[in-house]
Amino acid sequence: MVIGTDGRHGHMVRHRTVEIAGIRIFYHEAGSQDAPAVLLLHGFPSSSLQFRFLLPGLADGYHILAPDFPGFGFSSCPDRSSYAYTFEHYTETIEAFTRKSGLDRYALYVHD
Repeated sequence: MVIGTDGRHGHMVRHRTVEIAGIRIFYHEAGSQDAPAVLLLHGFPSSSLQFRFLLPGLADGYHILAPDFPGFGFSSCPDRSSYAYTFEHYTETIEAFTRKSGLDRYALYVHD
């Protein structure tokens, strides 16, 4: 689903969801899927919305993906009895996200 464009750049930012281990992960996507990939990971306590101006700016030359961690932004917020909110588990979730998104090589931008 395409939600909008950035007026300065004209690049569409797509808002999508994918299911990882029964958890809905929301993410922003911009740029061509044929371009080199960049994965943007938000800080705590934030969401991928912090990249709203960066996404269209990088879309000229890169395939950008910016997911929300579980419990943040528009991703599911599973009960603590079914999801361990640890950095190790977030790592496992993001690794599964990259596999499901077809990313086998990418630059990683982490903010906190």
